[in-house]
Amino acid sequence: MDYKKALHKASSLCSRQEYCRSDIKKKLEKWDLPASDSEKVIQKLVTEKFIDEERFSSFYVRDKFRFNKWGRRKIMWQLRQKGIDQETIYQALEQIDPDEYNEKLQEVIREKIRQVKNKEPIRQKAAVIRNAVSRGYEYEEIMPLVEQLLLKK
Repeated sequence: MDYKKALHKASSLCSRQEYCRSDIKKKLEKWDLPASDSEKVIQKLVTEKFIDEERFSSFYVRDKFRFNKWGRRKIMWQLRQKGIDQETIYQALEQIDPDEYNEKLQEVIREKIRQVKNKEPIRQKAAVIRNAVSRGYEYEEIMPLVEQLLLKK
């Protein structure tokens, strides 16, 4: 694929959905575009605001939190994997409302409590905690809610 065709195809993709630099770079590699042209395409897309890491991070945080019910840690780790800088990640994570975060965590915990087949309290508690931690929620925030919700049961 040549530079012009790659630029057109990449800009078309970016106009339909948010992408970060690393996602577009992977696509360009898959299209067998030379590294020098690949960098030019990415620069052009950034210059023309097709790629905006801050905008991407904001959408990513919002989507993964609301729809996937991920916690801050998992979202942060995934954004780091995509090569987003730390400051941009922190700014995007600050958009999460603490009350909404707590509600989502409670929802995740309640959902797992219903799913756990083993009703032995220690095993049930361990399964619920493991699930919440694997979704990226902080242990310090999980524990009080697990205690509270398991006692209500």
